[in-house]
Amino acid sequence: MMSFIARRIFQSIFVMLTVSFIAFSLFRYVGDPISNMVGQDTTLAQRAELKTQLGLDDPFLVQYARFIRNAVQGDFGISYRQRRPVSELIESRMPATLELSFVSAFIALLMGIPMGVYTALKRRGLISHAFMTISLIGISLPTFLTGILMILVFGVLLQWLPTFGRGEVVQIGWWSSGFFTKSGWLSLIMPALTLALFQMTLIMRLVRAEMLEVMQTDFIKFARARGLPERMINFRHALKNTLVPVITITGLQLGSIIAFSIITETVFQWPGMGLLFIQSIGVVDIPVMAAYLLMIALFFVIINLIVDLLYFAVDPRLRVQNN
Repeated sequence: MMSFIARRIFQSIFVMLTVSFIAFSLFRYVGDPISNMVGQDTTLAQRAELKTQLGLDDPFLVQYARFIRNAVQGDFGISYRQRRPVSELIESRMPATLELSFVSAFIALLMGIPMGVYTALKRRGLISHAFMTISLIGISLPTFLTGILMILVFGVLLQWLPTFGRGEVVQIGWWSSGFFTKSGWLSLIMPALTLALFQMTLIMRLVRAEMLEVMQTDFIKFARARGLPERMINFRHALKNTLVPVITITGLQLGSIIAFSIITETVFQWPGMGLLFIQSIGVVDIPVMAAYLLMIALFFVIINLIVDLLYFAVDPRLRVQNN
């Protein structure tokens, strides 16, 4: 077990170093940081002095080592446009993105797994056909179009829900949360459903496919021959063996929700890290872009490590192989 964790941690460190190298390369090959920080009236001498202060005259490896050291300490430099530490900007936007992502993931799991199980056990039912139709629509429609349609129907025509923003939030230390206000919950509904729809349909189809495959295996047929109750066969034996690939996809999709919430946050003007990243691209704010890439990579690494550990709780074959 410990050797397995050690290998995964080593692989995670290698992934983070690779991503950090890509993020650092933005400073070297994308735009001119000096031009982004000064005005047109700045003299060449002032530009050269600022370049020296930022350490841009140092060799590539020296700059990269300094970038790694600062990143480990949570220091990503100063935003070119907002003239604030990037860590402060990320810290102020992270609660919005994480709340939106985890609520979306919860909705996707809460609805996707039961729908997948139902459509596998009741393949010819009318409700199963309705679920499959919904899943086809959810996979086919782009996220931005789903968001725009929700805004049109529930925000403009029916006027049930707010069309943009996060609503009123409560500050708890450095964390800001909309869970304690009515406007916060109302503002969360449409972005969360928009972000969850594609993930929910993907999980539903995966659970259905895996469940159908497991139901045809010999040990399920043997369990029926023994006279075990159908509920026990479906949920204790079939569903448990279905969960291994589901855990993999769910873990990756949670990382994808965090990483690709950019579109949803842009459509609903949700004040999260994704919207900050889009705004930074428009003004070539490289420190913010680099910090965002590192944060998303860190989320993926942590989620994948948790998924690998969950395998041991679900699949006993892995525990035997690593003994």
